[in-house]
Amino acid sequence: MTSQPRSLRASAARGLPETGLSEIFILVLYNVPVKTDASGMSNFTVTDRSRVRRRAERGSFDRELVYAILDEGLVCHVSFVHEAHPVVLPMAYVRLADQLYLHGSAKNRMLDVLAAGAPTCIAVTLLDGLVLARSQFHHSVNYRSVVIFGSAQTVTDPEQKQRVLGALCDHSAPGRSRESRPGTRQELAGTRVLGVPIVEASAKCRTGPPLDSADDLELPHWAGVVPLTLRVGTPQPDPSLRADILPSSAVASLHSASHWGARSGNNTDAKPQHESRHK
Repeated sequence: MTSQPRSLRASAARGLPETGLSEIFILVLYNVPVKTDASGMSNFTVTDRSRVRRRAERGSFDRELVYAILDEGLVCHVSFVHEAHPVVLPMAYVRLADQLYLHGSAKNRMLDVLAAGAPTCIAVTLLDGLVLARSQFHHSVNYRSVVIFGSAQTVTDPEQKQRVLGALCDHSAPGRSRESRPGTRQELAGTRVLGVPIVEASAKCRTGPPLDSADDLELPHWAGVVPLTLRVGTPQPDPSLRADILPSSAVASLHSASHWGARSGNNTDAKPQHESRHK
């Protein structure tokens, strides 16, 4: 028997209805108190901005679920307003405790804007499958996603900056920070690191087969889910790499993972079999 992804196991552990696990969104803000459930795990408090209004039964404010999705993802999309124009940019990121960290050049325009206090919205999405229905109307995707609202704070302490940059390496390939040179003083000075506190959050996700209308069930069109999985390919050495240097432990472990979620012990092969009642 295969196990469900950690983010899906987390939702089951929190008692979320299966029919509500159809889409995931997470919203995160400042200075909002959290409450603790019976298990002792703190959940994000519902606010007007984070409240899931449409299909509210799909919503979750479970911290463990939010963090599991963030930890499995690789790329986030950061949105902000600059000179009265909306901007969205993809960025690498890493979560450490209750902070989501971004990094880039000290001259990066986006980081300049965020460091000045501009509000931001950050999204992370994991695609699990294409939902192909008998009708075009009911086509969809299965996914887990997180959305974070908040404001960034600049990391100025050099030691903390180095810890974050090392964690970024480990987020891609666990253990890689021990197999690579730390940043020099000059490199750290040329790198800006921002942290977004994860304080207010909500979640939504879609799973399950298509939800065709009863009148369409006899149509002669195939319907179902085509799973999508991010897989790890064969490492390709740098052409200038010395011939006697073999793949390190982190690289070998990454290559041996059957798929991306397994790099940190997750098992994303098993997809939930229940049917969501909403597209």
